[in-house]
Amino acid sequence: MSKLVILNLGKGNLDSGFPFVTVQLFSEKSVSERIQKGGNSQWKQFQGNLPANPTLIDLYRRWQLLYELIYESRYINVGLRQSQPRDEDIKIDDADVTHFSDVDFYKVSYELQKQIDIWLDAEEFRHIDRQLRMQLSIDDEIRFIIQSEDILLRKLPWHLWRFFSDYSKAEVGLSSIEFETKTRLKNHTRKVKILAILGDSQGIDIDTDRRILESLPSAKTVFLVEPKHSELDTLLWDVQGWNILYFAGHSYSNHENNTGYIHINKNENLNINYLNNALKKALDNGLQIAIFNSCDGLRLAQKLDDLHIPQIIVMREKVPDKVAQEFLKHFLINFAQGQSFYLSVRQAREKLQGLESEFPAASWLPVICQNPAEISPLWENLRGDNQELNKYVPSLNKFKTNYKTTLIVSFIITSLVTIIRGFGILQSWEMKAFDHLMQMRSPEPEDSRLLIVGADEKDIRTYGYPLPDAVINRLLDKLQQYQPAAIGLSIVRDSPVPINDAVSHQTLINNFYKNHNLMAVCALNNSPEQSIAPPSQSPEISVGFVNLYDDQQQTNNQDKIVRRYLLSRSENPISEASPCTAKYSFGWQLAYQYLNAKKIPIATFKDDWKFGAFVIKRLEKSSGGYQNLDARGNQLLINYRHTLDPLHIAQQVTLRDILNGDRDRFNPAWVKNRVILIGVVAASIKDPHQTPYGEMRSLQIHAHVVSQLLSTVEDHRPLLWWLPKWSETLWIFCWSLTGSIVVWRVKISLHRGLALGICSAILYGICWSIFSLGGWIPLIPGIIALVAPWGVIWLGNAVYNKQQT
Repeated sequence: MSKLVILNLGKGNLDSGFPFVTVQLFSEKSVSERIQKGGNSQWKQFQGNLPANPTLIDLYRRWQLLYELIYESRYINVGLRQSQPRDEDIKIDDADVTHFSDVDFYKVSYELQKQIDIWLDAEEFRHIDRQLRMQLSIDDEIRFIIQSEDILLRKLPWHLWRFFSDYSKAEVGLSSIEFETKTRLKNHTRKVKILAILGDSQGIDIDTDRRILESLPSAKTVFLVEPKHSELDTLLWDVQGWNILYFAGHSYSNHENNTGYIHINKNENLNINYLNNALKKALDNGLQIAIFNSCDGLRLAQKLDDLHIPQIIVMREKVPDKVAQEFLKHFLINFAQGQSFYLSVRQAREKLQGLESEFPAASWLPVICQNPAEISPLWENLRGDNQELNKYVPSLNKFKTNYKTTLIVSFIITSLVTIIRGFGILQSWEMKAFDHLMQMRSPEPEDSRLLIVGADEKDIRTYGYPLPDAVINRLLDKLQQYQPAAIGLSIVRDSPVPINDAVSHQTLINNFYKNHNLMAVCALNNSPEQSIAPPSQSPEISVGFVNLYDDQQQTNNQDKIVRRYLLSRSENPISEASPCTAKYSFGWQLAYQYLNAKKIPIATFKDDWKFGAFVIKRLEKSSGGYQNLDARGNQLLINYRHTLDPLHIAQQVTLRDILNGDRDRFNPAWVKNRVILIGVVAASIKDPHQTPYGEMRSLQIHAHVVSQLLSTVEDHRPLLWWLPKWSETLWIFCWSLTGSIVVWRVKISLHRGLALGICSAILYGICWSIFSLGGWIPLIPGIIALVAPWGVIWLGNAVYNKQQT
């Protein structure tokens, strides 16, 4: 059985450790089954971590320094496939040159191998090691891919880990964390097509490489000997394509610009980046394997990883000419005879150990760099037999995701979220989000244009309940002498109190006729018997309805919060027989009286009210988070004033404070040119209404509405507004696209979740900021659209996996 193991080390390093280590184990089918049915049948995932190990860094650098010194001292006698020193961090001290021996080198090599085993036997990693050994058999052929972007981690001799000595058919490959599949054309020539670049050969024998390549069975090799850049580029663009790209000659790495160079001829040191476009085309046309049989190739491979070339073979360090030739010979012989790619590399690498008495650490040099999304081909696959190889896309990357898929997923999610939202399924969540955002706003001062006169428990004990008409008359007379802009009596008075005091009741009625700034109340109801009439014989112009409407019906009985306010009702009365015929609300009437006294006009503007220069936009059937709203009448979305204590929106006094003339508790200046709201606030008289700020009495809610209208006109305080439907749909699409891009580009589940969490925080911050300016932007639909692509891709993987089994 063939297995694939992917060890993802994440973004950690040996200095700080590896807090998130993930191992994925895949069971591959036989090659013939893979080609017929495709993919892998099972996969498992384990997680753990690895501790920091700075000792490994020091040991490796010591080993690398000694390796450099050995070959520098033998440079005259040993042909190396590197023409000039590398630009690296290693500095060779003159003292070191004269104070080392092969014994020192082998000692450091042994210590390095020992330290690797100690590190990978750490308690934090032992769970992963144990799980791998439970799942793997010693007879399994194992592709063991290590994912990391750290060049130092890539340089470590991973093959020395005890695991690889226990599993004789396992070979290690290196990979970047991000990868993707590439669609390639088929080979129709029935031969393996090889483009062999034989570069600058000064000091080395590349004719041996040529003879090895020429001896391959079923292969067509085109040789480019010391070509110019333009010649190489032209052949890489060849539409017939190549299966294998081979380079022999000199190469080196440059640490400063993090890239590699190859000497294609005696005069040109070619930056590998300059071949990007040509290599992309070669990849599209069938390139499967790239072999750079030259020195110091890890930075070459790191750049080629960005192109997603399926398999790359490079040398970790400087490589002697003899070692490069022997590796090529053994690898190609094994591979051409039908052995797997990874097993061919392992056996060729192990045979180099026979040269280590002459060339120390020769078997450490060859290394595979693998695109995990690709299955390593057999020689017969490269010849065109069953060329259409299936791909591995581990974990969430199995389902092919690209920019087209991202757009399609975004459109689908946007459509679904919009449809679900249109049916009102998200409405209760959006209302809760609305309440939360309202509570999170910055505090505002109390409204100095309002005064609330509330009858508390002591007032009721003193004057009685219901409050007598005579007491109310005294209160009104007292207030009127201080010249208020408007007085709202939010006390039901449809009959005399007490019932036999007709004189006081008539005096109250006369008060309404005499003082046009005095407003009474009534209440609407579909049933005339349950409606509440205004004071008998009071002028209709001095009455406002006090009905409050919660969202119980709108949210399917999930809450009873008052978020809307009916400013005025339609021309058609609710019931012809209703005793409450007022067309305007209590709050509207009080705001009108105040603004009229200041010569600020109030008029209709199309279907909305216009207070001064400000249009009060009415709620429609679909407004903000509301869907299928009963939008009859002119309804206002209440922008509650966020005072330190929202229950105290304005200065508040009791009846006795005014009637007794207590100057310590009541200042007549609090009345002049203000809106006075009179009502009962005693806790024993129940009048509960739920709001975003908790429970309030109706008197307080009316005060919030009056304050909202006056603040809009005089203080330019923002009204609550919402986007048109097309804008909300575009907003949802933008976040769906953002989520799709994150899922597409971020491959590690933990990092993906973190990225989506950060995006959610940004989304929340935008919605909160705009809400502070009065804008109600869809928060819940945006979050759903942001996170949903992960679920869609997961579902796509599930369907994909089911089809593969």
